[in-house]
Amino acid sequence: MKPDRIAELLEPFLASSTPSSEPCHSEPRSAGGSAVVTAVQLQNISTYIDILLRWNARINLTAIRDEEEIVTRHFGESLFAARHLFPLCSSVPSVVKGCEVADVGSGAGFPGIPIKLWAPEISLTLIESNQKKATFLKEVTRALTLTNVNIRMARAESLAGASFAVVTLRAVERFESILPVAANLVARGGRLALLISQTQLPQARSALPALNWSDPSAIPASQSRVFAIACKRSRPAESAHDEPIK
Repeated sequence: MKPDRIAELLEPFLASSTPSSEPCHSEPRSAGGSAVVTAVQLQNISTYIDILLRWNARINLTAIRDEEEIVTRHFGESLFAARHLFPLCSSVPSVVKGCEVADVGSGAGFPGIPIKLWAPEISLTLIESNQKKATFLKEVTRALTLTNVNIRMARAESLAGASFAVVTLRAVERFESILPVAANLVARGGRLALLISQTQLPQARSALPALNWSDPSAIPASQSRVFAIACKRSRPAESAHDEPIK
């Protein structure tokens, strides 16, 4: 798929109206005010799509077959999350350098790999128990020459003791049961990032009342999907009157 068309399709997800979770850090912007996706990033997305479509003919990685819909549904949503998690500033790469990120139930690599493309300095762990999908993830990371990516072919439940600054969760089966497992992987002071439907949000908040929930952000070009961040306190709560983050 041509990079110019990819850039056009991604514009709504990179618009300057998108709020940042870290307003003290600026993002690279185009003259029109939107965040910039570089030529290298666009070419990587194009390569990723080619590999995904080729593999998808053999194993079920995504029900979406249309290239443009893959860009908007998978890459757009993932980059929308990336902008909230890692507002970028080229002059301060230390903001995200070495940040430990885990993508639970990574499947076809969303949102983990697009987040890595957006913030190359992070350390990314892709957790995927299906052997064929894990093999696909290895091919993508190799083709895109991504470094500091660890692919764990395991169930998230088996990673007791591991902890990450950011844990992402999107389009997983058994949402109700995997949610607390993902939350347990979040380090103190870390963030759980969810790409879910609006109807799943009350369930998530009810299941994880000890976390501090931000207001959800509506995902562009979607009628029902939202991006929500829940923060784990850096120390145990001292009061039942702790207020949620804003």
